[in-house]
Amino acid sequence: MNFYPTGRAIWLIALGAPIAVVLAAIMPSLWAIGAGWALMLVLLLLLDGLVAARARDVRLAMATTTEIGTPLLLGLEADFSGKIAPRNVSANLGVDERLADDGTVAFSLTRGADDGGAFLGQATTIPVRRGVGEIGKLWLRWKGPLGLAWRQIQKQSAQTVAVMPNISAVRSPTIQMFLRDSLFGLLARKMRGEGSEFEALAEYQPGMDRRSIDWKGSARHSKLLAKEYDTERNNQIVFALDCGAAMCEPVEGLPRIDRAVSAALLTAYITLKAGDRTSLFSFAAKPELSTPFLSGSRNFFRLQQEAATIDYRHQESNYTLALSSLQNRLQRRSLIIIFTDFTDPAAADLMLDAAGRLIEKHLVLFVILEDRELTSIIETPPESAEDVARAVTARNLLDQKKLVLTRLRHMGIDVIEGAHQEIGTRLINAYLKIKRRGAL
Repeated sequence: MNFYPTGRAIWLIALGAPIAVVLAAIMPSLWAIGAGWALMLVLLLLLDGLVAARARDVRLAMATTTEIGTPLLLGLEADFSGKIAPRNVSANLGVDERLADDGTVAFSLTRGADDGGAFLGQATTIPVRRGVGEIGKLWLRWKGPLGLAWRQIQKQSAQTVAVMPNISAVRSPTIQMFLRDSLFGLLARKMRGEGSEFEALAEYQPGMDRRSIDWKGSARHSKLLAKEYDTERNNQIVFALDCGAAMCEPVEGLPRIDRAVSAALLTAYITLKAGDRTSLFSFAAKPELSTPFLSGSRNFFRLQQEAATIDYRHQESNYTLALSSLQNRLQRRSLIIIFTDFTDPAAADLMLDAAGRLIEKHLVLFVILEDRELTSIIETPPESAEDVARAVTARNLLDQKKLVLTRLRHMGIDVIEGAHQEIGTRLINAYLKIKRRGAL
C-alpha cells in the first residue's frame, strides 16, 4: 500500500473513542455508534487513498558540477493523472552528505499556470565537501481529495554532482580588472619592471624607485637615468597543501583545507598568467598529490580538477616525510607556499626542522588561517568556571601558535596569517612583491 493516514484522519478516528464513552454512559446500547464512526472514517480513508491522483512522470534537474560553498539549485517537476488533481505536493530528496549536512533536501511543489500544468518546485542546498556527491531516493507525497490519506511514491535517482573547489574569486571583477591592467598582459613583449635582469636605461620619472637611479650614467648624460629590468618569468611555484587532521577542522562552515585550496587556486591563476610554472602538492601522513609543473592560463582548469582530488585525511601530518619528498623532487630554486595549521607543539618542532632544510635552497612562504573560534572563546565574557578554563586553554593554544610563527619569521620565512576572506588577496600581493624583488 502506498498511502497512509494524515494527521486529520488520525484525529477524527481517535475522536470516536470519547464519543463512544459518552454515549455508553448515557445509554449503554449506543456504544456501537463510536465504533461505527471509527469504521466509517477508515473506509473513507481507504477510498480517499484509492481515488487520489497518481504520479505519472517525475523529473529532477540539476547541474552536474558545482563549487563547494556555493548554492546548488535543484528543480523538480511532477505530472499527475486522474480527474482530481492534488492541492499541494511535497517532496524530500536524499543526497550525499557532501551536498547537505543533514543528507536531505526538501521541496514544496505548486501547480503551473495552465489548467493541466505540471507541479513545479525548486530547492537550494550548499555543498560542504569536495568530491562526487550522489543523489539518493526521492520521496513524493500528496493528499487525497478528502484530506484523509497521504499518497506517496519513491524513486531512485542515479544522478551525481561533482563538487569542485571554489574559484569564484577568480571570476570576480576585481581580479579580472587587475589582470587587464597589470604588467602581465597577453601581449608578446618585453616585461619591463622591477625584475632581476638588467634591460636598459630610461629617464627617471616621479614614482620610480630611487634605488634604481644610475648615478654614473646620469653624470655622463647630465640628466637622471634609471635602470630598467626584465621581469623574470618561468619561475617554479609550488602550492603545498596540508590535508591532515588539523586542516579538516571547519572555518565558518567549510573545512580549512577547502579555504586553503580556494586561496591557492586564486593565486595559481595569477602565477599562470604571469608565465610561471605552477604545481600542486598535498600531504598528510604521507605525500598525496604531486602534479607536474604547468604553465599558461589554459592549464588552470587542469589544476582545478587536480585540486578536487585532494582528500580529507583525519591523520597527523608528517612534515618531515612530506617536505623532504618535495625537496627531492625539485631540481631548481622554487617558491614553496605551504598551507597548514598545527596544534601539537611536537609536530610544530618537526615542521620547523623540515622548513629549515627547505630554505637552504628554496624560498618558503607559510599561509596560516586565523582561528576565529579560539579568538571568540577568549573574547566572550566567562559566566562559569568551565568558561574560564576554556578561555585559558584557548589562550595557551594561541600563544603556542604565535611562538611557532615567530620562530618561522626569525628563520627568514615569510608568514601570512589572516581570515579566509582576505588570505587570497594577501597571498597574491606577497607573490607579486617577490616577483618585483627578483627573489627567485
